[in-house]
Amino acid sequence: MTDHIQLAKDGKSLLLLDQRLLPSKEEYFACTDTETTIYALQTMVVRGAPAIGVTAAYGCWLAAREVAGEAQWKNKLSALLDRLEAARPTAVNLRWAVCLMREAWAPDYDLGALADKWLAMAKEIHRQDIAINKAMGAFGAACIDDGDTVMTHCNAGALATAGYGTALGVIRAAHEQGKRVKVIANETRPFLQGARLTAYELARDGIPVTVACDNAAALLMKKGLVQKVVVGADRIAANGDAANKIGTFGVALLAKHFGVPFYVAAPASTFDLATATGEDIPIEERTPLEVTHVGTTQITPVGVPVYNFAFDVTPAELIAGIVTEKGVLRAPYTENIAKIIGA
Repeated sequence: MTDHIQLAKDGKSLLLLDQRLLPSKEEYFACTDTETTIYALQTMVVRGAPAIGVTAAYGCWLAAREVAGEAQWKNKLSALLDRLEAARPTAVNLRWAVCLMREAWAPDYDLGALADKWLAMAKEIHRQDIAINKAMGAFGAACIDDGDTVMTHCNAGALATAGYGTALGVIRAAHEQGKRVKVIANETRPFLQGARLTAYELARDGIPVTVACDNAAALLMKKGLVQKVVVGADRIAANGDAANKIGTFGVALLAKHFGVPFYVAAPASTFDLATATGEDIPIEERTPLEVTHVGTTQITPVGVPVYNFAFDVTPAELIAGIVTEKGVLRAPYTENIAKIIGA
């Protein structure tokens, strides 16, 4: 699946498969400017750290198109990039993509040349992400044994990337190697990315998948029904602490207790070497409506507050390995991340 992020045929907008509507509807949302791109990022039309980065890259190009004809276009464009970069705080790939575009903005570029440069860069980031995911999958598949049932949390598949996936890329690669792999997709409250998106992807690919309630993880592990856990990440600190969808930390603690190897799969762009530990990773808080409502139906009493932290941080000591396009990193993470990712 690589068509969920695509340029419109007229070459004037970015089309995103609207993940809010899956699996019941397959409809595309058109990003035509900075405002619609930020809306798509913040409302989860598109989500997943690598996919956010790819979308942000195209968003810079859309911002350049938006300021065409402006006398002070440089100042306005810089302000639009600031807004785009701040759209979501936890996924470091967003900032990474915008920073790449800023670095390529040479002082002597006119706006047309800059827009062309950014579009070419966005296409290359898009292409590279798919290649990176496939390389990551090849390394990670070695961590999966024939007959394993792998638990996942949230969606770290093609939909969360430019295509193929990070955590699901590992599973796809193992499946393509002929290994008999089954998947337990935790439903991932409150946005249900596992139940809606991971199950949708794997069912389409013919990979056996069963959806489980988040709070069934302990029982499933105790029964011996889980041999590995593989998840994605939205930011990995310099010491290996990994931020991922809320609930991942709890799954990692359970995996440690039951002796189930817990892996994180993420590209080099997800590492933030400027962030020393997970304590320094900003945790996004999202609208209470995701918790208080299922669709348009309210399920909590009116006026009762809720917590809706979008992410939590899994400490490095709970992680058996971090799968990247450069290989599988192992402890000591601070040393190996600096050597392999920081090189």
